[in-house]
Amino acid sequence: MATQMTDGHRRFLQVLMSHGIMEGSVARTLHRDCCEIHKVYYAHDKLDDFINVVNIHLQPFFMQIRKGMSEDDGRTYYALVNLAETEISKMASDYTENELELFRKTMDVIIISESGFASSTNILNLADQLRTKKMKKKEAEQVLQNLVQDKWLSERDGEYTLHTRCIMEMEQYILSNYQDLVRKCNICHSLAIQSQVCETCGIGMHLPCAGKYFKAQTEPHCPHCNEFWPHEIPEINRPDSQVPSSAPRERRRTSSSGTRRR
Repeated sequence: MATQMTDGHRRFLQVLMSHGIMEGSVARTLHRDCCEIHKVYYAHDKLDDFINVVNIHLQPFFMQIRKGMSEDDGRTYYALVNLAETEISKMASDYTENELELFRKTMDVIIISESGFASSTNILNLADQLRTKKMKKKEAEQVLQNLVQDKWLSERDGEYTLHTRCIMEMEQYILSNYQDLVRKCNICHSLAIQSQVCETCGIGMHLPCAGKYFKAQTEPHCPHCNEFWPHEIPEINRPDSQVPSSAPRERRRTSSSGTRRR
């Protein structure tokens, strides 16, 4: 594989840097456009090889374009991540000390929760419990908006979870600091905040991974211990990209104690 960095690779990197994270279909279109504009060899199925060339040249800067998956819909994403630091301190240039503390406390609530989500009410109640400097709820609301805009959090119907970018960037930090609370998906082996969990052996699977794995099984069984899988299997309505249907969250929750969205 050629490892020469071309203007096509540089343009791809510049655009990704400006976005931070990019959905897979957008990245594929960008790959094609960069190759066509700069007359670089293009093959539609060689995006990962193209990115590997960029990553070779990013190594001295402790940066990497990483491939990940959205826990909500199973879509592929590409993000430019900083490998030099795995602490939340990498956000320090953009956020004040008490804003970072609010983010840490928000992450605590999200990861500890059964759903993988934290309500805005619970988060705002943390604002006057900060050790660094207490924050008014109006200020906390603005910080939450900024965290969503910067793709550290995702918000839906007044509830917050970790954005795909955050999980990709902070995976090692989360695994190290919440090792007794989080697990990796048994199928894709990536960090799983929202997942279904086997009641017998405790392995977890992302909802999109569970939907794909159990798609053809009439009686689903755990891939690890072979016990019956009692949870509702997410439907897949886009077999080409293996994306599960966007069912309302109430349908995704079940009363079973072993089922959770993380």
